[in-house]
Amino acid sequence: MADKSKENLDKVKKYEKEADKYNASQIQVLGGLEAVRKRPGMYIGSTSSQGLHHLVWEIIDNSIDERLAGFATKIEVTINEDGSVTVQDDGRGIPVDIQEKTGRPALETVFTVLHAGGKFGGGGYKVSGGLHGVGASVVNALSTKLDVTVMRDGKKYFIDFDHGRVKDEMKQIGTVPLSEHGTIVHFYPDPDIFTETTVFDDKILKNRIRELAFLNKGLTLTFTDKRKDSAETDVYKFEGGIKEYVAFLNKDQEVLFDDPIYVESTYNGIDVEVALQYTNGYKTTLMTFANNIHTYEGGMHEAGFKTALTRVVNDYAHKAKILKDKDDNLSGEDIREGMTAVVSVKHPNPQFEGQTKTKLGNSDARTAVDKSFSETFSRFLMENPSVGRKIVEKGQLAERARTAAKRAREVTRKKSGLEIANLPGKLADNTSNDPSISELFIVEGNSAGGSAKQGRSRLTQAILPIRGK
Repeated sequence: MADKSKENLDKVKKYEKEADKYNASQIQVLGGLEAVRKRPGMYIGSTSSQGLHHLVWEIIDNSIDERLAGFATKIEVTINEDGSVTVQDDGRGIPVDIQEKTGRPALETVFTVLHAGGKFGGGGYKVSGGLHGVGASVVNALSTKLDVTVMRDGKKYFIDFDHGRVKDEMKQIGTVPLSEHGTIVHFYPDPDIFTETTVFDDKILKNRIRELAFLNKGLTLTFTDKRKDSAETDVYKFEGGIKEYVAFLNKDQEVLFDDPIYVESTYNGIDVEVALQYTNGYKTTLMTFANNIHTYEGGMHEAGFKTALTRVVNDYAHKAKILKDKDDNLSGEDIREGMTAVVSVKHPNPQFEGQTKTKLGNSDARTAVDKSFSETFSRFLMENPSVGRKIVEKGQLAERARTAAKRAREVTRKKSGLEIANLPGKLADNTSNDPSISELFIVEGNSAGGSAKQGRSRLTQAILPIRGK
């Protein structure tokens, strides 16, 4: 008993000793942007090449927001000779007056305070992208150097930062014509954060910039890589928007109809765009976007599109008598075979699941896409019966192929089962998979087997001829 008491006393002393070590001094409060530098993956997903390029996306997103607000018409992206990146737009220019809560210029606040920006109050932007409003400040936190030039109200302002902290406070550095306005952001990613690489991939940047040009019809985006000997500038501008995007995705495919179907509508404040076209192939390509963010995991807008597409095509198929009343509806999977579609929504208050925005959670986006797309698409099919028939027949062909493949798999599995049981190959199997109604008749000789096969019920009765005496 004494040993037990001594053991308990030792445990208490050890606990008290450890408790003394774990006190308030060990609880860290990270001020400013220190939290971002401490745990960058929480804000940009990773510190790999993907996270590195995410810095560029965040600055471009801020410029795109100016486009969505109806101001910016051009965005220029440049990789400089030293590997840094410059993004310039001709929007209104980030505000430079004093921000009430911080007592600092708004330009400084945007780049030094998390969740600071014009997209929270509703007055600055009706629709915006960006990484939960932390984009500009996170890019600053993860850069060794960042500087911003703003042209606004006939004046030119400049501020620069070092590892997320203000190096030189904002100052006016000149004047410009009132017609010149916008923001120029120039940054160097921090190699202590991005230990894998700080080298930007021009192909990744080009693909995303082209994608943004498709998603924002009429907007001009340019890309220049000054690291190359001959620094050519690629210009992207698509007046047809996502309709041109679908045609671009199908450029090497044989299509069922030449002109992609295009739907544009606004439902309860949510802007909806859908473009689709069918090919003679079997691959389904469905790309969804919310506020220009590629939602790889889909979400409510994708669910609304799939539901509407399946319902409208089946309704049309029955009305056009392509499907008989007794026929089952085509499945969504069969209807989508060979389809290339792009769905883009602009939502005033998007709710993304996860920091890197791969899934849209707004339930009203589902309703908006369903209603907007189904009404226009139904009318399109009625006005273009030849296209409607091609889409339905494509779905029917997919259904037949899927059913045939399923039967082939079942036959293969049955054969495998028979081989395992070492049954002879002359078994004439029944078609039912239900063992409670299945019967096996063993008959003597092939001739008897032939007679038995003619008189049997194929559903429930199997015949197995065996050699006689």
